[in-house]
Amino acid sequence: MSVSRRGLLVAGGAAGAGAVAGAAPASARGRTRRVRTGFDRLADGAYAELAGQRVGVVTNPTGITADARHIVDVMHADDRVDLVAVFGPEHGFRGTAQAGGSEGRYDDPATGLPVYDTYLKSGRALADVFAASGVDTVVFDIQDVGARFYTYIWTLYDCMVAAELAGKRFVVLDRPNPVTGRAALGPVLDRAFSTFVGREPIAQAHGMTVAELARLFNGEFLARPVELVTVRMSGWRRADFFDATGLPWVPPSPNMPTPDTALVYAGTCLFEGTNLSEGRGTTRPFELLGAEGVDRRWAEAANALDLPGVHFREAYFAPTFSKFQGRTVGGVQLHVHDRDAFDPVRTGIALLVTAKRSWSGFAWRADNWIDKLTGSAQVRTLIDAGAGPDEVVDAWQARLDAFRAVRRQYLMYR
Repeated sequence: MSVSRRGLLVAGGAAGAGAVAGAAPASARGRTRRVRTGFDRLADGAYAELAGQRVGVVTNPTGITADARHIVDVMHADDRVDLVAVFGPEHGFRGTAQAGGSEGRYDDPATGLPVYDTYLKSGRALADVFAASGVDTVVFDIQDVGARFYTYIWTLYDCMVAAELAGKRFVVLDRPNPVTGRAALGPVLDRAFSTFVGREPIAQAHGMTVAELARLFNGEFLARPVELVTVRMSGWRRADFFDATGLPWVPPSPNMPTPDTALVYAGTCLFEGTNLSEGRGTTRPFELLGAEGVDRRWAEAANALDLPGVHFREAYFAPTFSKFQGRTVGGVQLHVHDRDAFDPVRTGIALLVTAKRSWSGFAWRADNWIDKLTGSAQVRTLIDAGAGPDEVVDAWQARLDAFRAVRRQYLMYR
């Protein structure tokens, strides 16, 4: 991977912080720091980065201020910003759509602004949307959760590509990685498996903020870099979980209700690629996993591995929608007791291995969706061959080490 285009990246601002899950450590309780997001600092600077520009914003319900006002409503009411359009991703601008859905084209009732649908649009088709909107600058402000297959970062990527094609400036307003930015974990995507849940070769848990990812995308992956401005946070440190930020949590998608969900998601979302429920349709999606016919043996096998930072409880639940809707299933609930020691990707692999070994009904989804989620066929084929968690994790280390070396050059917070 080349790093020769870093000089094309433009950054604004100061330093920043990250996420939650499990009991907050004593150091975080009682002395929560106040993180100022990229939007906060943009507003503090009288929107200087947007001066003289017709502006469109790519955002969703997470694009809020510290007092829970939406940034679109704030900018629309401010004469210093010429806000002319909004662009909605998966789930929509106001967040009315479930997974795999969007809101379509409409006029926002609160502001009267035209809202354009970006979901499943890329390349020239998305560039045409930007051109038709009449904007000069596209602003991105969405809360990520730190996993490669969470689609908002690929909305970011697609919008950067399209903005360059349409000749538009691109401004990224940074927000915390809610599960910290300490390390990159897990397999690195093979481009042969590129989809909307992974466009480019980054790690499964990337350990970056959206502004850092934008810099990485621009410097490593875009054929022609976009004119990029990144507005940094202040007050964020890489080791911070979300409860250290003082910011309100808004579910970035319907099945990401809490920062606890984000903590486990980079590992347990892999169960989307199996015939087991990943907990959609429960109050603890991605923390509850199961299927009909699963019993206590799975929790016993998982606990026997003595994985750092997590315990597994035998659990029974009946999803209200998605897999096994209205039927009682057996499985496990993850209980993270030491989030600093917890490795979500290794845990996800260990749960796949033990599920396959302890339940005869285990199967991969027929479309090999697991390969799209892990970024190659390697994880699936190793598990099918009887490999244990250590062997699977060891198999991706060389590519992960190479990604970590590239990643370091784009980190904005130390």
